[in-house]
Amino acid sequence: MALQVDVVSAEERLWQGEATRVIARTVEGDIGILTGHAPTLAILAAGQVQILTGSGETVAATVQDGFLSVEHDRVTIVSQDATLG
Repeated sequence: MALQVDVVSAEERLWQGEATRVIARTVEGDIGILTGHAPTLAILAAGQVQILTGSGETVAATVQDGFLSVEHDRVTIVSQDATLG
């Protein structure tokens, strides 16, 4: 089973797809998310979010602020200012 991940900025959806792992920096420290993760809502700190896709590719998104939500193997990352790469 895979995580369903959405990365959204104020202007557009930057990335959507399946992943095996997500790592992000929150105001309370780094968080790693795998399938079966407990429901979570966290405030993002400026930094990079790393998404490991099912094919082994790493997708990186740079975020300035926002939040991360996890529920039922769905991860949503929302940032006012986010870019891929």
